[in-house]
Amino acid sequence: MTGKELISIYSPDKKMNVIESKAWHGDSWDPLSYGRDYDFGRPFFEQIGELIHEVPFPAVNNWDAVNSDYCNFSKGNKNCYLVFGGDFNEDTQYSAYNFYTKNSSDLYWVNKGELCYELVDSEGNYRTSFGRYLSSCVDTHFGFELSGCQNCIGCLNLRNQSHCFFNQKLSAQEYAEKVKEIDFGSYRTTQELQTKFNELYKKSIFRPFKIMSSVNSTGDNIYNAKNCKNCFDIFDGAEDCKHILLAAGGLKDSYGCGHLGAKSELIYDSLSIYPASNVIASWMVIDGHHIQHSINITNCSNLFGCVGMRNKQYCILNKQYTKEEYEALVPKIVEHMKKMPYRGKGGRVYGYGEFFPTEISPFAYNETIASEYFPLTKEEVEKTGFVWKEREGKEYVATIKTADIPDNIKDVEDSILNEVVECEHHGKCTDGCTTAFKIIPAELAFYRHMPLPLPRLCPNCRNAQRIKRRNPPKLWHKKCVCAGASSQNNAYQNTVKHSHDAQPCPNEFETTYPPERPEIIYCEACYNAEVV
Repeated sequence: MTGKELISIYSPDKKMNVIESKAWHGDSWDPLSYGRDYDFGRPFFEQIGELIHEVPFPAVNNWDAVNSDYCNFSKGNKNCYLVFGGDFNEDTQYSAYNFYTKNSSDLYWVNKGELCYELVDSEGNYRTSFGRYLSSCVDTHFGFELSGCQNCIGCLNLRNQSHCFFNQKLSAQEYAEKVKEIDFGSYRTTQELQTKFNELYKKSIFRPFKIMSSVNSTGDNIYNAKNCKNCFDIFDGAEDCKHILLAAGGLKDSYGCGHLGAKSELIYDSLSIYPASNVIASWMVIDGHHIQHSINITNCSNLFGCVGMRNKQYCILNKQYTKEEYEALVPKIVEHMKKMPYRGKGGRVYGYGEFFPTEISPFAYNETIASEYFPLTKEEVEKTGFVWKEREGKEYVATIKTADIPDNIKDVEDSILNEVVECEHHGKCTDGCTTAFKIIPAELAFYRHMPLPLPRLCPNCRNAQRIKRRNPPKLWHKKCVCAGASSQNNAYQNTVKHSHDAQPCPNEFETTYPPERPEIIYCEACYNAEVV
């Protein structure tokens, strides 16, 4: 439409009409011009599949961005680079699901942080790095499950503590002397600290799930929820929901959905809803209600089978109807979808209320974050009927080998910005390795300020490593392994007497730690007795 070269989330091999995002939001095209009558002689999903391949899609979903062109599914970012699913960040790069963060890098699910690096599932931190579940911490590094801590290194399961070194309490002076000996700008030193922390991690206890300020809810990473079952990554409140993955800002009465919130309600089998109500089997609905089987909808109501609609109502397959015509035709289409369902690959049957068939998706399985939550091989993907995309071969020629990168950031010269840096994985991993990468100026300035050593992995591999630190969105039944005075394997010695005295704890629970994982999992009661 504009003749400009695009950076897009849709690969060139897809049959998609992709246009510049600003043009998509403008008035130079009319989604109603693609409208058509409903054909009762063909399955519904055949018809909307044609619309999906004809109606324009924005190249990226990046709203209100300032100098942040290389971001997607984000809003209000400023001076950000490769931020995905994160909003209102500033001077931040290589992060996903980060919100209101400043001067930070390499984050995953981080909220309201500044000068943060390599954090996962953390909030309200300042100058912190290499940790998970850090909350309201300052100058804290290599940690897990820390809250209100400052000046701590290599610690787990602490609350409102300071000057702790690998869970050993020190005086302020003793701690200062310890820190003087640590050169955080050295890659070798950070690796040694990580190894030492990993050893302490193996001997520590863990809660079975992270469910905070919630009632009658199951899953993991749930905050301020009520009556939410099998839900994961629920923030800022949700009520009466089931089978939800990632909701923020309030959600009610919804089932089988992902990536939604902002006070949405009555959402079924849908994805990316911010905010909306009464939505069935739809994708990317912003400010809408009474939307069914539709995609890329903004500020609309009463739509059925529409694509790319903005500021419209009472439309079917992008064709305008009166209120009376719409209300008379929709029940007939619903009945038709039940009598003539779409039969997809592998014999799957798609009728009314089903999400879109995978074969009309604009993405292959391994192009989506589904592959991050549920990794599958090419054979497994194709066996299920999904589509697999072969990764394009990378022909980057590294100008500096991993072994030749200076160990210490203080020895890195500005000329590193002109180098193509070899990724340590050499493309041999399953993390989408790009084999090589570059250091950008803002990134280098950040490493020098913290200080931190240069990374040895490309951004894709670094992101994959962060994801692996999280538990999968799945529950397993387990028993508490507290044996009375210690854990069953004697690796952890209890510090206080528990309610079950010297007898093994009888409590059982659902947890996101798979059976093969080695962590020592205590029930909430035993964990709180040790930590709080």
